[in-house]
Amino acid sequence: MASRDRIAVTRRQMLGGLAFAGAAGAGAAVIGGAAHARTARDDDDIASNSAVPFYGSHQAGIATPVQERLAFGAFDVLPGSSRADVVGLLKEWTSAAARLTQGKELGTNDVPVAPPDDTGEALGLPPSSLTITFGFGPTFFDGGGDRFGVASRRPAALADLPHFDGDALDPARSGGDIGVQVCADDAQVAYHALRNLTRIGRGVVGLRWMQEGFGRTASTSGAQSTPRNLMGFKDGTNNVHGDDAALMRAQVWVPHTDKPSWMRKGSYLVVRRIRMRIEVWDRSALDDQEKTIGRHKDSGAALGERHEHDPVDLHAKHGGEPVVPLDAHIRLAAPVTNHGHHLLRRGFSFTDGVDPATAALDAGLFFLAYQRDPRKQFVPIQHRLAANDALNEYIQHVASAQFAIPPGAQRGGWIGETLFA
Repeated sequence: MASRDRIAVTRRQMLGGLAFAGAAGAGAAVIGGAAHARTARDDDDIASNSAVPFYGSHQAGIATPVQERLAFGAFDVLPGSSRADVVGLLKEWTSAAARLTQGKELGTNDVPVAPPDDTGEALGLPPSSLTITFGFGPTFFDGGGDRFGVASRRPAALADLPHFDGDALDPARSGGDIGVQVCADDAQVAYHALRNLTRIGRGVVGLRWMQEGFGRTASTSGAQSTPRNLMGFKDGTNNVHGDDAALMRAQVWVPHTDKPSWMRKGSYLVVRRIRMRIEVWDRSALDDQEKTIGRHKDSGAALGERHEHDPVDLHAKHGGEPVVPLDAHIRLAAPVTNHGHHLLRRGFSFTDGVDPATAALDAGLFFLAYQRDPRKQFVPIQHRLAANDALNEYIQHVASAQFAIPPGAQRGGWIGETLFA
């Protein structure tokens, strides 16, 4: 079926329905984060009018300076969809993403008797540094058999994540055949992009779950200040910066020496929804909070230091005891204690109302970490944290996913082209 014809079918299917109606899984409701969106379009606080190029050797949204808002969607390919259907969708998504990231409208929207090609809520808004990043989950390759003829091309680095101590994962909010990370400096711009990609995909993929985020919890550029997470601490002081070319090559990008070849210049993404026990944390003494993290709350400096970026001395002692406790989060997560392995973190805070079962806030960290090989980076680091981190008293991992992030598309090409070549 020609792509334009398939879009027309998709539009007819949408008559009488909402953009996300009928999507698979518990997370299929209409995106709720429009509550975060601005209603006045002349706000002075829109962070960025800039457009980030979509095409390139690497996908944008990894090394790109992290934005302020997130809309993440995990999709499952619907039963009966063929390899040709999936390839056709990836081509359509590529074309749409290239327009959306430049602040352009989708389609002409000039047919009165048909639904518009663009839902319209971002009309008149600047691009707001919008990036759209695509990836393939483990089930894309072998979920339900070799559906698309790519099972043999599943990367070894995309091995299923093991169970970690303390995990309480919700299957309905975990996994997914295809992951789409949408980031922008305006919540409505991010919402609009994910909504329209979902509309375009209708009939081939269904939204399995989604998560909105606000307030970046890391910096991915030396020009960005360190933000604070919902616990009130500066987060990501020693994060990998996308402009550190040597560290990106060593820790984030898949090099030409790694297999499979279709992943070269790509990366791997680990996603974790981490619930914070906010009420318990808020009742904890400042001294306990600082020892749990290993940093001073006000300055962000490591315990025993004065300034945020002072080198952390993990050997320092006071009164015979380590200044930075043995179970402090920064000690256990530090590259020096993890064989030099780093993660490029692009996490966001989230709040999804109140948990009806406990009457506690459903809030925390939506953890996004890019790396060259999760087996050597995230997995051993998380095993160490899960077994020993003092922070475990206040957090719990409640959802999980991972995706192989292919290289960027060139003009005239499409995302995932190297996989299907």
